Amino acid sequence: MIHRSFLIALVTIIHLLFVHGVALAENTGSNTFPSVSKRYDEAKFYYNQLQTNSKLSATRENWLKGTRNFRRIYLSSPKSRFASPCLYMLGRLYLDMYKTFEKPIDLDESISYYKDIVRLFPQHRLADDSYFALGTISLSRGYPQKAADFLTEIVTNYTNGDMHTKAGELLKVLSKEHDIALPKIMISSTGENKLSYVLPVKYWSSDNYTRVVIMASGPVNYKEVLLEQTDNTPRRLYIDFKQSYIEPQYRAPVPIKDGLLERIRTGQFSPDTVRVVLDIASIGSYKIFSLPDPFRVVIDVRGKGHGEPADQDVAAIPTIANDLQRTKKFFTTTDSTDIVVLKGHKKKPINATVSSTASNNRSHRGKATQPDRFSLAQQLGLRVKKIVIDPGHGGKDPGAIAFNFKEKDIVLRIAKQLAPVLERELGCEVLLTRDTDVFVPLEERTAIANTENADLFISLHVNAHPSAKVRGLETYYLNLSTNAEAMRVAAMENATSTHQMSDLQDILSDIMKNSKIEESSRLAQQVHNSILNKAADQGYTNIKNLGVKQAPFYVLIGAQMPAILIEIAFITNKEDVKNLNDPAFAKILTQDIADGVRSYINSTTAQLQSFDFNEDTSYDNAL
Repeated sequence: MIHRSFLIALVTIIHLLFVHGVALAENTGSNTFPSVSKRYDEAKFYYNQLQTNSKLSATRENWLKGTRNFRRIYLSSPKSRFASPCLYMLGRLYLDMYKTFEKPIDLDESISYYKDIVRLFPQHRLADDSYFALGTISLSRGYPQKAADFLTEIVTNYTNGDMHTKAGELLKVLSKEHDIALPKIMISSTGENKLSYVLPVKYWSSDNYTRVVIMASGPVNYKEVLLEQTDNTPRRLYIDFKQSYIEPQYRAPVPIKDGLLERIRTGQFSPDTVRVVLDIASIGSYKIFSLPDPFRVVIDVRGKGHGEPADQDVAAIPTIANDLQRTKKFFTTTDSTDIVVLKGHKKKPINATVSSTASNNRSHRGKATQPDRFSLAQQLGLRVKKIVIDPGHGGKDPGAIAFNFKEKDIVLRIAKQLAPVLERELGCEVLLTRDTDVFVPLEERTAIANTENADLFISLHVNAHPSAKVRGLETYYLNLSTNAEAMRVAAMENATSTHQMSDLQDILSDIMKNSKIEESSRLAQQVHNSILNKAADQGYTNIKNLGVKQAPFYVLIGAQMPAILIEIAFITNKEDVKNLNDPAFAKILTQDIADGVRSYINSTTAQLQSFDFNEDTSYDNAL
């Protein structure tokens, strides 16, 4: 045992002396040994000959000679600056030998040498080249995941290396072709050549309406394409997101079979493009727009036969089918079940009540009270069967906070009190976008109203201001605005900046071409006046009138019905907060809102009565 240990030690000493001598010769310029640099150049020269001289490269023994040249240099100088290049050249030589002679042992040798480099010299400039070689070898052997692992090392740890870009591009291809997740470092909302995450698609769908929301980790460029119907496929819409990536687990088609939307297909269309395809039963019209903070793309689709209503000065008046004889007959018949068919609507019985006096019995929530008679507004199709109340904020979004009160709690309490009042007073069904302390995205709130085919949408909020002296009531409807204070309030409720709100104006100018601005304006005015006047009659004379205003509120975008947003009071003002927490005020407020809705309906009825239906013209022309 002692003798064996002595021999091992002796061999080690001799090796060290040899290495020291070689290094000393290189440093002193001694001619006893050729310099390491010279020997390396000679070995590279021989390798280049193997690459260019077909006669020399035809013999395996000549290739093995090339490997011995680099191996000797490495063994004699394993700590010199040529150590890593020698190992790298050994990897290249054996890989070339494998390609030439197809001996598996050569490929195994090549892999071993490349792995030696990344293990022994991880900081060397050739380490990322070695990882790239290992990646391409793994891919050629049918191991894409293993290849991705090697390439991930490059994009993660060698960001300044010469193989970084190539590794990133190949990883994108692997992700597309083999559904392999990209490393997180390649996906970011900022940075050159970084991809943005496209998140799982959210949707809401009914028989004639679909809203799809596609969120991304940052702003991305996108384009939509509508494919026309063919013999085998209906019209379909797809959206391409540039410089984007979607994780493999979200790429499977999602069958919906729910209302208008049939299927959503999301995939990595190209290494840096995500494509979302909407298979829809029928597409009559669609609108697409993006919202910031967080960035998301919203697509509203209407089915055929349910297109957008045309612009008109009195938008609340329903467009009746051009059948004058049917209209005249309608006013002479005593059969209240004979209803007018509206353009774009199916013929169905009306079960809503617009009463002028309060009912003493509160109906069950969601159930409309059947009237004894149909009012003129109902007979003409002005139906308020369903109202959606939207308590703002919720869950992780508290809204405005002051005096230990949160906006989300105040508006939820008021919404729950308002719902039964509307049901009792108007005989309609009332839905809440949330009835607990949960977070509901802004675009989902309008989608709920649209898919439920609501007739009115009322969003409840409380305001806030840096000055504690500011107080009062203001009511909004969706429209463009140049008013700085209105834009400030909208930015606050949208959880974005006034600068981004300004950028949104251009988008809104197209979105709202066919929206119900006129109706919403009248609804806002009627409800606003009702709150001010009737609250004052009940002794709340300190409510300041801040007026009816217009601003681009996200929660109102895309509403297919008259929609308003009420800023009930300022949570930052002590007097307003006192009112907000007064049960008597809440009771009066909810009654006033219901009365305002009734006034809106009655004012529309009055406009309808002003038309002479006995003239020999169509109702559409009267408009």
